[in-house]
Amino acid sequence: MDRFKSTKVASVFGIIGNLFLLIIKGIVAILSGSQAMIADAFNSFGDIFSSLMTYVGNKISSKKADADHNLGHGKAEYIYSMLISISMILMAILVLKNSIVSLFYGSEYSFSIWLIVVCITTIIVKLSLYLYTNKLYKKHNNLLILAASKDHLNDTIITSLNLISCILLSYNIFFFDGIVGSIISIWIMYTAIKLFIESYNVLMDKSISIVTKNKVLNIIKKEKQVKKVIHFNSTPVGYKYQISFTIYVDGNMSTFDSHEIANNLEEKIINEIEEIYLVVIHVNPM
Repeated sequence: MDRFKSTKVASVFGIIGNLFLLIIKGIVAILSGSQAMIADAFNSFGDIFSSLMTYVGNKISSKKADADHNLGHGKAEYIYSMLISISMILMAILVLKNSIVSLFYGSEYSFSIWLIVVCITTIIVKLSLYLYTNKLYKKHNNLLILAASKDHLNDTIITSLNLISCILLSYNIFFFDGIVGSIISIWIMYTAIKLFIESYNVLMDKSISIVTKNKVLNIIKKEKQVKKVIHFNSTPVGYKYQISFTIYVDGNMSTFDSHEIANNLEEKIINEIEEIYLVVIHVNPM
């Protein structure tokens, strides 16, 4: 299964799984009045939106280059990742506000065994989705899948906290409910801000990492005919990068031979470094 098909399947699984969790969490949250469960239900609603954005963003970014978009539509992946992060931040602020009110003014609610059942069900579903999407991310290096994977892991952790809150409730300990709701919202906000920064960096044409740049320079250094390298630039193209640089060769070398060196370097860099989409080399005589 290729990169875009895998992302499509992951987003569909995310929509189905989160819709199921939203329904059962919403019912139990309304019946019990638990702020932690209400926060968890809001989180599932946000996850459905995120999965929809993943689906749409993936569909657009999978389009081939055309006359209006010479480098393809890859940045759609990051635009939609940014939309996901903004929606998560807004949701986290709302939930945090309600949790703080509950913490300071008190909120007694009814214990139900269904609170624990829903928590355990959520942990199983979310842990399964995390393992699946994390495997896909390692295979395809897709920021949309990474966002989904992080979200599933976060949900597993915060629902585990919710489970602790439900257990404490059975012993008539109510204050922890507001604390868990606050922790959940802060965790969501932290994750969303990190995702926003990652997306922002790509959209603002952040250069390749120093590790990847050194890989490229090491390949160039192996070419003995290259005397010097200057003007190294890079720009993101979807999940990969376009790089350009100038090499200096012996001025007595024929134009054909000097451009053969450039062609060989382009081929080696693209074949050996997964992150590189396109290489443009300018040749100057020394």
